[in-house]
Amino acid sequence: MSARIATVSRDTNETQISVSVNLDGEGRLAGQSGVPFLDHMLDQIARHGMIDLDINAKGDLHIDDHHTVEDLGITLGQAFADAVGDKRGIYRYGHAYVPLDEALSRVVVDFSGRPGLYMNADFTRDTIGRFETQLVAEFFQGFVNHARVTLHIDNLKGLNAHHQVETIFKAFGRALRMAVSEDPRMAGQMPSTKGSL
Repeated sequence: MSARIATVSRDTNETQISVSVNLDGEGRLAGQSGVPFLDHMLDQIARHGMIDLDINAKGDLHIDDHHTVEDLGITLGQAFADAVGDKRGIYRYGHAYVPLDEALSRVVVDFSGRPGLYMNADFTRDTIGRFETQLVAEFFQGFVNHARVTLHIDNLKGLNAHHQVETIFKAFGRALRMAVSEDPRMAGQMPSTKGSL
């Protein structure tokens, strides 16, 4: 499999973002989004997905974090779509259950070519520090729309909102790692009876 690396930029009146991904990386995050809690979550994706992420983001944070979080999801999704290519030889599906103390989340992803987010998470707080928990869905909606994946997210239990969100991002990283990994039995075949994804 050739190098699966992509860089995507997004420049709007609200944000200027550049994202580079290496799907076969060492689990490193470089750069910052300007949203500290989001950086913590991006680090979970990188570390648990064994994906290298390089983020350079400037957004209208004087208004709030919404545009930056959403646009990072969009840009990351575009970078994944580019890096994974035509999807030949990958597992395509990935899933993970991740606990963190009392919290437990399940994430299932399908690189189907069909965007769909199905999220069930009842966060126990509206904010974690300054980060609004409703932005979790905005991030993932941006990602699925542009990575063109089907993504099921279920926070199965949890009392601490930080733990709830962190289990989601860790499980997302693990599920991505499984889905984009090379399947030696597929040997470059398309993982679909349709012949394309």
